[in-house]
Amino acid sequence: MEQLLPAACVLCQVAASSRKRVLDVAADAFMRVHSEISARALFSALMERERLGSTGLGEGVAIPHCRMDFPHMIGGLLTLAQPVDFDAPDGEPVDLLFILVAPQDEDTAHLEALAQLAAVFADAEARARLRGAVTASELKQRFLAAMHRRS
Repeated sequence: MEQLLPAACVLCQVAASSRKRVLDVAADAFMRVHSEISARALFSALMERERLGSTGLGEGVAIPHCRMDFPHMIGGLLTLAQPVDFDAPDGEPVDLLFILVAPQDEDTAHLEALAQLAAVFADAEARARLRGAVTASELKQRFLAAMHRRS
């Protein structure tokens, strides 16, 4: 999981007032690391996926994901300064997100990654530790430690 989560795609305490703005910020972060990705195309793909159904899991967590013409999976991890509505099943606003972008033809690894992420975010202690991070570096370290405990 570490290889698909570059430091520039880990953002802590992002100020965003809506789901659209969160996905816009994430798309811009991905573009800074992967210049071959169009931030607008990524934003559109993420929004299209949200139109199919919310990626909010509940407990203040969402895993926005989409497929794009890209050679490998990439990810981003964000905490928000203020939670935003993501139409989660429990009605709770979201402040903890992992954005996952998978290649068009990738099925197995994409589903495995989503399952691993869901397991980490299902753990109340892991969520609390992630929310307690005050820097992007600390957030990434805490996330990787939580992933390691799951494997």
